[in-house]
Amino acid sequence: MSLPARLAEVVEEFTGLSEPDRLQLLLEFSRELPDLPPHLADHPDLLEPVPECQSPIFLAVELDGEVVHLHFQAPPEAPTTRGFAGVLHAGLDGSTVGDLLAVPDDLPHRLGLDRAITPLRLRGMAGMLARIKRQVRQHQVRQRAR
Repeated sequence: MSLPARLAEVVEEFTGLSEPDRLQLLLEFSRELPDLPPHLADHPDLLEPVPECQSPIFLAVELDGEVVHLHFQAPPEAPTTRGFAGVLHAGLDGSTVGDLLAVPDDLPHRLGLDRAITPLRLRGMAGMLARIKRQVRQHQVRQRAR
């Protein structure tokens, strides 16, 4: 199963590094996570919590036709969670619906963080991806109903 081009680049970046360097790269992605746009920052009720994550994180998915836009809110004191959100944002924001829905569910493992990150944290990233896919499907249903 192929990954969207930008996500494939991110995965290649991770797997080309040693484990300690992968953790450093994850921290870099945490620092690069953009802030919420004002229309979401002013309305936290539009964000969905991701209870699979150990740290509080919230997300929202918006569709512009077939293009997916991802938004995350994660506290700076949760760098692993923010890093996962940063990876998803960098790799998937701007993807088409079809490309995003085709992303394999084992994405957290493809980053090569299995031995460096606890299974509980990896499950958090998988939870983010699952919720993003569910929101995309819900948006599709709403668009078809119009």
